[in-house]
Amino acid sequence: MSTVTTPATQPRVRSRIKALDVARGVAILGTLATNVWIFSHPGGLLGYINHPTSAGAPALQQGFERLFMALANGKFLGLLTLMFGIGLVIQAESAARRGARWPGRYPLRMGILLVEGLIHFVLIAEFDVLMGYAVTGVIVAFIVVRSPGVRRAWAIVTGLIHLTVVTLLTALLLAVPGGDLGQHPDERLYQDGSWWELVVMRLDNALVFRAEPILIGCLTFALFLIGAELYRAGVFDERGRALRSRLLVAGAIALVLDLTLALTLPATVLFSRYVLAPVVAMGLLALIALLAKDGGGALGALLTPVGRMALSCYIAQNLICAALFQGWGLGLNAVSPDARLWVTATAYGVVCLALVIAARWWLRRFDAGPVEWVAQKAFRTLAR
Repeated sequence: MSTVTTPATQPRVRSRIKALDVARGVAILGTLATNVWIFSHPGGLLGYINHPTSAGAPALQQGFERLFMALANGKFLGLLTLMFGIGLVIQAESAARRGARWPGRYPLRMGILLVEGLIHFVLIAEFDVLMGYAVTGVIVAFIVVRSPGVRRAWAIVTGLIHLTVVTLLTALLLAVPGGDLGQHPDERLYQDGSWWELVVMRLDNALVFRAEPILIGCLTFALFLIGAELYRAGVFDERGRALRSRLLVAGAIALVLDLTLALTLPATVLFSRYVLAPVVAMGLLALIALLAKDGGGALGALLTPVGRMALSCYIAQNLICAALFQGWGLGLNAVSPDARLWVTATAYGVVCLALVIAARWWLRRFDAGPVEWVAQKAFRTLAR
């Protein structure tokens, strides 16, 4: 598919938007706020799905764990997905300004991302999101340059399909009492298994671990398009002042509903994570656009390097947490249930600080993160 660019239709050139890198940094460190609880669970992802809080810990501690998990759950995944859609439309506009064909070689970039995600999934983390983004990105690339009506129709249809599926699943979970799935035989590997045993376990349970990207395929599709439309509508500039206000209100309302359901009806976890949390993410995007329009001050300066090498930091944070918590590393997931809250919170702070420092150090010496550099090198080689 190609786009025909004329002086009348050519998009205006936009200077680099500082808030974009800040938002990516927030999204990356925010996803860690969810994933760190998975790493610290003695049963890993398999145990976390069944009983996320620390079994045997005091009720007050479990309440705090549930609150902290709820605050992060799905919000930063939604923000990261919106940011991916924004990045896609920025590349499409850049191609239009150059008069280049679109999507051109963009599917090749997504093919490289798919390979990176597969490596990440097999070797490091079973909850990888990169593979799903790569597949969705190829499809959305053809739609993002269509007419506004077509883009809107795709976003609405995929959004409604997703809402219907998640609502039905939530009703089923509410109707079935209990919901304890029992201990999965592979849970012990997160504490006692070697790194290679975990690799084999991921391959053996690949369909189980890839269930979430399939479940939220329509949501990912819709959020890619919504992110692109928010960018086009000026969410990061003066044109989007009213839009940001509406998103902030919607996000605040969704956050209240999300936390209320998470703390009172745990069986609504799918609805909270996959329906309310994406709305919160849109409000969070508006808040970042408002506060970080000039770079976000000192905090923005810390987050910007993480955002500029988001892919490297995403993979690095999961690798570090795996080494800290899993049995082949320091084995911190075997601490007493009473200590899990403090160990998890401390590890999160340490990893975030390490990423911020490492990203600033790296970008003072190199133009791109290590994973980004490898991806660029692979793209140039394959695109010849």
